[in-house]
Amino acid sequence: MAQKISPFLWFDDQAEEAANFYVSIFDNSEILDVVRYGEAGPGPAGTAMTVSFRLDGTEFTALNGGPQFQFTEAVSFAIDCDSQEEVDRYWDQLAADGGEPGPCGWLKDRFGLSWQVVPRRLTELLQDPDREKADRAMRAMLQMHKIDIAALERAYKGDG
Repeated sequence: MAQKISPFLWFDDQAEEAANFYVSIFDNSEILDVVRYGEAGPGPAGTAMTVSFRLDGTEFTALNGGPQFQFTEAVSFAIDCDSQEEVDRYWDQLAADGGEPGPCGWLKDRFGLSWQVVPRRLTELLQDPDREKADRAMRAMLQMHKIDIAALERAYKGDG
């Protein structure tokens, strides 16, 4: 069954480059289709107009629409991570070549798209019914850029 709702991302002129970058990071990912501008434009003939791609089962479309619109943190993509190794891998790859780290596990990649690299353990700690422990984990997370699971665990347990 086709995906009924999918993200549509507006780029200036980097849609194909961005799609290839994202596909290189996530497992089970591929470029599905590239539609190129013809002589009628509005983009230069032969350049990508739209790029359809799949990232780990989710389909996206990227459009080269020009500089009118920019990404903001109001929309981001969260990556559910099983381990610190996974957090490190996604964070390092997405932040490479001009990405910008943000607070609390957020970062912008080199295209300006916002991502949240979130270990599942963070969610578990923050949902603990013992609010004192959960609050300690929250305070620790608020001091971080890339999430450090071991540091969260120490804070949660009250170990400094």
